[in-house]
Amino acid sequence: MLSLREPASARTGMTFHQMLEKIRYEGAYPTRDRAEDVTRAVLEALGRQLATAERTELAARLPAEAAHALTTHTRDTRPLTGRQLVKDLADRTGTTPATARWDTGAVLAVVGHLAGDELVARIIGHLPDGYALLFGRAQLARAA
Repeated sequence: MLSLREPASARTGMTFHQMLEKIRYEGAYPTRDRAEDVTRAVLEALGRQLATAERTELAARLPAEAAHALTTHTRDTRPLTGRQLVKDLADRTGTTPATARWDTGAVLAVVGHLAGDELVARIIGHLPDGYALLFGRAQLARAA
């Protein structure tokens, strides 16, 4: 079970501030505030797509503030492909799809590092097509 009372660095090895600085670097954002806004928007969007088990496990590997953003909203009833997620994020944040794609990649590269390969592979396996690329991984064809 996720314990938000425990220091984030004890659960993840990275504080929220460190996570934001890494995302700021990956996304070439001018300020930490911009990196934080992007991080929260992307995590909320991803959280709406994840099943409870994966969302809970991923949240446990993130700093508390990031875990909160991931778990704030309930799951969408309509699963989105990776492309649809990016479009939805662009619509919600008032950016272009290209900017939303960039933002998603910057955040999910860091999230994927914190989550680990096994969990990311499991998450990608349960989501519609297009999420592997968002996590910076090759999109493998699914068996028919």
